[in-house]
Amino acid sequence: MNRRKFIALAAGAAVAPIVLPLAARAQQRPRKIPRIGIIDDGPIWKPFKDALREAGYIDGQTVAFETRTAGGVAARLTAAAAELAAVPVDVIATYGTPPSRAAKAVTSTIPIVMIAIGDPVRAGLVQSLAHPGGNVTGNTILSPELSPKRLQLVKEIIPSAARVALLWNPDNVSNAVILEQMRDAAPGLGLSFTAVEARGADDLAGAFAILARERPDAVMLTSDPLHHTHIQRIVDFLSQNRLPGMFQTRGDAAAGGLMSYGAIFPELFGQGAFFVHKILQGTKPADMPVQTPQRFELVINLKTAREIGVTISESVLLRADGVIE
Repeated sequence: MNRRKFIALAAGAAVAPIVLPLAARAQQRPRKIPRIGIIDDGPIWKPFKDALREAGYIDGQTVAFETRTAGGVAARLTAAAAELAAVPVDVIATYGTPPSRAAKAVTSTIPIVMIAIGDPVRAGLVQSLAHPGGNVTGNTILSPELSPKRLQLVKEIIPSAARVALLWNPDNVSNAVILEQMRDAAPGLGLSFTAVEARGADDLAGAFAILARERPDAVMLTSDPLHHTHIQRIVDFLSQNRLPGMFQTRGDAAAGGLMSYGAIFPELFGQGAFFVHKILQGTKPADMPVQTPQRFELVINLKTAREIGVTISESVLLRADGVIE
């Protein structure tokens, strides 16, 4: 992401663009470099760090990243967030609902920038999207039509589909929203619907056993951070069992998932970097509305389609935003 794109995110975040170079601020206000806390750092955070670097935040020189690992495990998230609050960091950046709730549980004063959240209001993270209140802001991946749209795409790509299953994490409040949306939309598309739980890594084997036994015509996936930590394991299981999977991010399709439809995650993480920048400049989270996705993309993995015996129509391929050969 170049600096022009970074500044363009200002329009999406409804706040003013960058107007004062980082070096000039340093000359006016000598102080220790700001610290940004991240829970469960990994490749998915690259667009976030790239956007900050383009804006002049150089790790070890003009900013320091403090990272803590929880592996998406609920019992470890609070401890990881508490460690960051104790440093203390100047802002905590979180991906997904459980880490965001863990951070909010340990601090009401350190700003929190949540990225790719499901339903932040229902999760108790903000009062409303327009007026977050408190110390949390960021962006969300959800919109009311997303889950029905994913089911529609499954039915279009696999016309014979009659049964779908959702792999979900009951500990993730945002997953519950997806569950409700799909359960409501499935009958109208002539689909029966079932939900298979996986709260932690140890639950995946049992969830896989249910899916292998029931053999739904398609498996719907969420963007739960815990599941993302084990995405290759999930993708490999679906491939080995020739089960079509509908994922939420391009990265999941690139990892071997059959298809994905959802918000563009690099853009969300880049926007998260802009929120962090504004907070470090002095803007309060309560004054920055939570942003919703502006663009969605459909990605098809043709290699996986061939391997599991699914034929993708030409009309779907022409509409896809990305096709992986």
